[in-house]
Amino acid sequence: MKLEEYKSRVEAARRIVFFGGAGVSTESGIPDFRSVDGLYNQKYDVPPEVILSADYFYAHTDLFYKFYFDKMICKTAKPNAAHKRLAQWEKEGKLLAVITQNIDGLHQAAGSKNVFELHGTTRCNHCVRCGKSYSLEDVCINAPAVPKCECGGVIKPDVVLCGEALPENAVYGAVEAIEKADMLIVGGTSLTVYPAASFIRYYRGNKDNLIVINKTHIDGFPNQLNGKLGELL
Repeated sequence: MKLEEYKSRVEAARRIVFFGGAGVSTESGIPDFRSVDGLYNQKYDVPPEVILSADYFYAHTDLFYKFYFDKMICKTAKPNAAHKRLAQWEKEGKLLAVITQNIDGLHQAAGSKNVFELHGTTRCNHCVRCGKSYSLEDVCINAPAVPKCECGGVIKPDVVLCGEALPENAVYGAVEAIEKADMLIVGGTSLTVYPAASFIRYYRGNKDNLIVINKTHIDGFPNQLNGKLGELL
């Protein structure tokens, strides 16, 4: 797809939905998982996909948090051009929703309001014993290696770990938004993480308005732009 055609289609669209993955946030300095330099291709005593599982969290909470604070929390990350463009489209009334596989909260930081976080968020946390909620600042600032609630229970991030179900509200909201969309832009994702990647099948709009923007080509999608998302979006 040529950039001029893409821009023309965006201009004509009135109900855009954006479905994004880790590539949206790499331009903010947050590493992805599956690229050559991603977390899953780095060497650890325990593979990251094991560390980021519910079983590992409960069995080795201290080791989970060491990895989580070192690799999953980036306090200096700021919204990039892609986050800001999507927030602007929403403000203009062109964008229905952002559906994200990211957990960093940068879409909201950029000003987006209707965001469905399929894999949860680092911004919210809760006590596994009493359910009390805690902010990211509560967990990170002056917290011990394993953050504890005032009741003594362990605090767990509200992120979806391997082996856990996706949050129902995010799933239902995402499906409803995609079904209403007249344009679906898929950006910064390899579409290999399921069940999230399967959500695009709910798109009912013009097939020419299903557009993939990614650094590398993805087979099976005729309408693609390849390059930096912040520059192309």
